[in-house]
Amino acid sequence: MKVENYINEQLDKKKALLFSVLDPLDYPTLEDAIKTAKNMDAGGVDAVLIGGSTGVQGEMLDQVTKRVKESVNVPVIFFPGNIGTVSKYGDAVYFMSLLNSRNPYWITGAQMLAAPLVKQYGIEPLPVGYMVVEPGGTVGWVGDVNLIPRSKPKIAAAMALAAQYMGFRLIITDAGSNPEEGHIPLEMVSAVSSVLDVPYVVAGGIRTPEEAKAVVKAGADIIQVGTAFEKKGGIDAVKKFVSAVREGKK
Repeated sequence: MKVENYINEQLDKKKALLFSVLDPLDYPTLEDAIKTAKNMDAGGVDAVLIGGSTGVQGEMLDQVTKRVKESVNVPVIFFPGNIGTVSKYGDAVYFMSLLNSRNPYWITGAQMLAAPLVKQYGIEPLPVGYMVVEPGGTVGWVGDVNLIPRSKPKIAAAMALAAQYMGFRLIITDAGSNPEEGHIPLEMVSAVSSVLDVPYVVAGGIRTPEEAKAVVKAGADIIQVGTAFEKKGGIDAVKKFVSAVREGKK
């Protein structure tokens, strides 16, 4: 539980955390991806996630993970798109159940297939209850998701509470990668946060430091940012996000 303990300890200390998402398939070259990872770390993010909805895997994933591990001083966590999006060179993996999928493969099937590999690799599984909100993006389509309506925060809160009761120790609401509608409504963030006693992660559509601060102020413990750093991933840009996240809990 080294990474999970790290997350909880950092939350106790900093009150809110910023995780950055690195999807190697979104970058022209491996060097571009590694440069962004270095900037994320230098800017002060609390963890680097590797993965995405369609997923990079195999030798390429091993290579990316090794290079990222050599370049950063924070945990490297896999954000898997399927059972192949994991490598022995990382620190931990979001061992996720896509709670509102219509397909049981994404709820328990993929997890059953991946579990022996995670154990063999010796990386840490982080028990994550994963919920996708409208519009859902690629993850919504791939995961055959019964999307939570943006206008129904009580549904999201009830599902999040059920996930906590089932034993998940991190809860994520995700609107999909770079949605036109932006991040999930602040009312939904507050509703979900109000029922949880475990860390709550908000992902998808957080494009500016101001939005990051608002989402944290509404109740998120951790936010995930990917596309914003892909487009403007300089150290100064990352630092502004980090500062905004910390200020959101003051």
